[in-house]
Amino acid sequence: MQAISRRLGHQAISTAASTASLKSINPLYYGADHPRYGSTLAPKGVGHLVRKGTGGRSSVSGIIATVFGATGFLGRYLVQQLAKMGSQVLVPFRGSEDCHRHLKLMGDLGQIVPMKYEPRDENSIKAVMAKANVVINLIGREYETRNYSFEEVNHAMAEQLAMIAKEHGGIMRYIQVSCLGASSSSPSRMLRAKAAAEEAVLREIPEATVVKPAVMIGTEDRILNRWAHFAKKYSFLPLIGDGSTKIQPVYVVDVAAAIVAALKDDGTSMGKVYELGGPEIFTMRELAELMFDTIREWPRYVKVPFPIAKLLATPREVLLNKVPFPLPTPNIFNLDEINALTKDIVVSDNALTFHDLGIVPHKLKGYPVEFLISYRKGGPQFGSTVSERVSPDAFP
Repeated sequence: MQAISRRLGHQAISTAASTASLKSINPLYYGADHPRYGSTLAPKGVGHLVRKGTGGRSSVSGIIATVFGATGFLGRYLVQQLAKMGSQVLVPFRGSEDCHRHLKLMGDLGQIVPMKYEPRDENSIKAVMAKANVVINLIGREYETRNYSFEEVNHAMAEQLAMIAKEHGGIMRYIQVSCLGASSSSPSRMLRAKAAAEEAVLREIPEATVVKPAVMIGTEDRILNRWAHFAKKYSFLPLIGDGSTKIQPVYVVDVAAAIVAALKDDGTSMGKVYELGGPEIFTMRELAELMFDTIREWPRYVKVPFPIAKLLATPREVLLNKVPFPLPTPNIFNLDEINALTKDIVVSDNALTFHDLGIVPHKLKGYPVEFLISYRKGGPQFGSTVSERVSPDAFP
């Protein structure tokens, strides 16, 4: 045993000597003690994580994040940014094996880990959270189904996740994604449920960070895509009310960047609420005009007063749990969204915003809405509002 100890000690001294000689010979040597290998993730709030690499996709950031709702709209952008910095992302899913396959390409080998779970089964939630040190909850739904109500999806699930994370003992950051306009006095049931979820999460985990994004715009969004599809199919767009409701839409990539920025800070975002709205405030009509301008169609509107819009949307809500078959997903006329549009949804005056996280949000006109080009009649170079007789000199 003494001989083995002497041999191991001799090998350690030889290794240290060779490392020192390598540093002296090669000025570009990067060892584990070099600042280039230091993670931007501060120890406060995330514990003493094991970090290796230069901070890229093949590095190890030390973050093992369980992202509930990762297969949704915001989820794919958040998973991409987490994977880009070398984090391991656990992706709970309850659908088919195809619903998460696009996420596996975003990280290095073995860094994106899909895990089947059941939201109503506490043990399956504990299983997907067992190895994690960060939990991010993106679960939310803007319409009800026969199986899941607003209150269960937006409130009860968030409260359950916070309770399990608290019992876990190893969760160092918890981020709850809510909605801008969430309030106990909101006319929208979904926004009231989101407000109740915020209170429940902060009650269970006072150090949690709450992020409240406005209507998100992006390639898979649920507002401009719906409008463009409806306008192309029927040649007009219904405006709920008179289109004067003010909203503050935000680019989805900026929201994902803000969540990662909160995760990487020195703990200053813990226990705080951030309202994430875009740099510009639009009325619903102005946003529709931006959509029509991008898809190059003549703007045609039909103003639908709130009482008539609610009347058109009510039958689905009445029949939802009374018929023995599932009803279609609401598109333009969603009763809860119509109720939400009776009030302006903009960032509060004294709220913490992108600026407090060091993020400069993009303006919508330009790259964030370029995905709408696919709706142009005749192809990207054409459209109803421009001449289809384009000379060859006009092409690049």
